[in-house]
Amino acid sequence: MKKLILAAAICGAFSVSARAQTADAPAAPAATPEHTFTANVAVVSDYRFRGISQTYKQPAVQGGFDYAHSSGFYLGNWNSNVSGNSYNNGAGLEMDLYGGYKFAPVQDLNLDIGLLYYYYPGAEVGTTGVKYNNGEIYFGGTWKWFTAKYNYGLTDFFGLRDATAPVTPRGDSKGSGYLDLSANFDVYEKTTLTLHVGRQWVHNYSELNYTDYKIGVARDFGFATLGLAVIGTNADKSLYTVRNTSGNGSREVGTPTAVLSLSKTF
Repeated sequence: MKKLILAAAICGAFSVSARAQTADAPAAPAATPEHTFTANVAVVSDYRFRGISQTYKQPAVQGGFDYAHSSGFYLGNWNSNVSGNSYNNGAGLEMDLYGGYKFAPVQDLNLDIGLLYYYYPGAEVGTTGVKYNNGEIYFGGTWKWFTAKYNYGLTDFFGLRDATAPVTPRGDSKGSGYLDLSANFDVYEKTTLTLHVGRQWVHNYSELNYTDYKIGVARDFGFATLGLAVIGTNADKSLYTVRNTSGNGSREVGTPTAVLSLSKTF
């Protein structure tokens, strides 16, 4: 009887051990889908691009979509209304088209290279016939919470050349660059703190160079993400002032402001 009881105990122990091992075994990681499609939409109190208002300090509705392949290649489109005071004679629309390749050479380090084109349907600088459309190539890297990215201009900087220069004409502005340094921290449940500083260089037109900054916090509520950020620049106010095309006043578009946003990614 004792032998039977001992045998039963041993069998029971092995059974419990097997169940424990099964329960403790890590679940197999979910397979990365070969194709991924996402969309996004947002409403903001002011559309700031590199710290400069694109909507004459008025609200904007924005949205786009992205496609990513498991190999690292991706394509996307993003759109926003812009002010006709800043982008004359057009549809009051900015359409961004981009594509690139992301890869991780080592753990926690992700690199990104791509092309970006800003398109403003119908818009041109005054009566010069010069378009605002702008093309750039970018290189970036993310390590844990820190991101560094550099954009290099392949075209004139949003139509800036002799015929459209707000200062003494000095040729084209191809080769302008922008350095973006940003950090994102999880400070609370579903709450992210963002710190950013950037530097814009305008080739041949150094008066237009400036530094911009952003301090923001965003909370994901599930149905949408609510964000609040302080954004500003040290841009020369006299050069970054936009006049109302109706002749009724002007606005300094690089001065600090608070931007409220509501966004959702699907």
